Amino acid sequence: MVKIRLRRMGAKKSPFYRVVVADSRYPRDGRFIEEVGTYDPMTEPATVKLNTEKIKDWISKGAQPTDTVKALIDNYSDAE
Repeated sequence: MVKIRLRRMGAKKSPFYRVVVADSRYPRDGRFIEEVGTYDPMTEPATVKLNTEKIKDWISKGAQPTDTVKALIDNYSDAE
């Protein structure tokens, strides 16, 4: 099953996330198919950049967003 989920990057205690499309069997920070956005919770307010066209394309192909990514899409897709 293909998922749209967060991939943690950045240093210890300063996380930075990339929104990626990955097979659910791959490890969280391991291999992925495509990067479709970024999320930086350390800025005030949080910085979110999403490629909504690619995300919609992957969802139409059957990819399932995780709960966190679904919340990011709902909250920040109208901002761009």
